[in-house]
Amino acid sequence: MTTEHTCVVYGASELVVGPGDDEPLEMCEDAAFAAVDGEVVAVGDTDEVTREYPPENADVAIDADGNAVVPGFVDPHTHAVFAGDRSDEFEAKLRGKSYQEILEEGGGILRTVGATREASADRLLENLLDHLDVMLAGGTTTVEVKSGYGLDIETELQLLEVIERADETHPVDLVPTFLGAHAVPEGVSTDDYVDQVVDDQIPAVESQGIAEFCDVFCEEGVFSVEQSRRVLEAGREAGLTPKVHAEEFTRLGGSQLAADLEAASADHLLCATDEDVEALLAADVVPVLLPGTAFGLGEEYADARAILEAGGPLAVATDFNPNCHARSMEFVQTLSCVEMGLTPGEALRAATSGAARALEREDGTGRLEVGAPADAVVLEAPSSAHLAYRFDTSAVDKVLKNGEVVVS
Repeated sequence: MTTEHTCVVYGASELVVGPGDDEPLEMCEDAAFAAVDGEVVAVGDTDEVTREYPPENADVAIDADGNAVVPGFVDPHTHAVFAGDRSDEFEAKLRGKSYQEILEEGGGILRTVGATREASADRLLENLLDHLDVMLAGGTTTVEVKSGYGLDIETELQLLEVIERADETHPVDLVPTFLGAHAVPEGVSTDDYVDQVVDDQIPAVESQGIAEFCDVFCEEGVFSVEQSRRVLEAGREAGLTPKVHAEEFTRLGGSQLAADLEAASADHLLCATDEDVEALLAADVVPVLLPGTAFGLGEEYADARAILEAGGPLAVATDFNPNCHARSMEFVQTLSCVEMGLTPGEALRAATSGAARALEREDGTGRLEVGAPADAVVLEAPSSAHLAYRFDTSAVDKVLKNGEVVVS
């Protein structure tokens, strides 16, 4: 006979259920939720929920004690598996060097590629697990992780294997993305490298069977729209859903490409226009904004308000990588409010249900409604607004994954 595992979180000043109709978020006051075997089965008034699911009978019982409870954060864009350090490039940027100049001098992505190729799979796994520990402690329970620091078959496959190994051992759910078209390795032309990605890497990735998505850095000096289309169409034929790094430094046309291919998301969008936004939303492509990247580069921020006013979904992400060493979805929410004009509720929605939509998660991830995974964050604050409002320290007190306490 199988015994059910029950979890009850009660006494929350506010409990964020998910997207609202008239407001960004649906919230319950003096609220609780109950979960059985990792799935939410009841949400509502504390007295009602605890009457049906008494805390004293639960395997996990948490008294929120007048603090807020929110869904676990979903980070839909990271490059979290790599080796090496590029902190010195931060100083170079402060002295006026551009991202492209550093890349042309052998720094940037190519420098990380060299360090990553030299690292063992165990070292890469250890690095990734360390990063995931930090993310989880900050309330992130689902993370997309891209390959892309290999730029050859062997290393790209190894990176995807490391992501899979981490997913099997760490509480955070990992979503693997193939990003062989991240940069062009030294000693080969862009067209020849695209041939390698299309003819060699993608078939190997398909055979391996780990990656869900195929991404490409569609940018001036990296991959053109036409080259990006080749990669993404080949990936789609191999069963990989398209994603696009689009309009980060220039308006090249990545957004229109994402719309044409009905990609899951178009990410960055610092240089996107209203026309680009309209095309994305018409094609049901989720815009993913990465304010930490703009913050780190000292660039203008993407126009989040224009996307919301156009009626679209919106996601935010850390873009954690050696060039944007940010693992906190709380800080992303702060930047989303201060620099992109979102309200705390809009920022939290973009960091939970909106981000889950960018990863095509339709199981309730990013919500705390009946039927959703019991991934939740108990704050040490009376309101979810503290996630954006408090930026010197974390507001996270406890983190639950599938109804189990994984951070306390």
